[in-house]
Amino acid sequence: MGLNEDFSKLADRLKTERDELKLKMHLASMEVKEEFEEAEEKWGHVKLKASDIADEAVETSDEYIAKAKIIGEELKETYRRIAKRLSE
Repeated sequence: MGLNEDFSKLADRLKTERDELKLKMHLASMEVKEEFEEAEEKWGHVKLKASDIADEAVETSDEYIAKAKIIGEELKETYRRIAKRLSE
């Protein structure tokens, strides 16, 4: 499985987790909401990078894809942390 496919799957999982969290946000504390807002900024970066990677007209290097994947993994951990706090 190539980096491009790995990143695409990661972006799909992040979108699902993000959507689930947004549904629970109305019950969240202010601190959790602030953390989610910070995560939203990272999500914007991930969406942009995913768009670039998916666009075959844009040449993307393995380094660019690897950096995007790192941001995605950090975002995944943030979503998990927020989900855990919401379930407590």
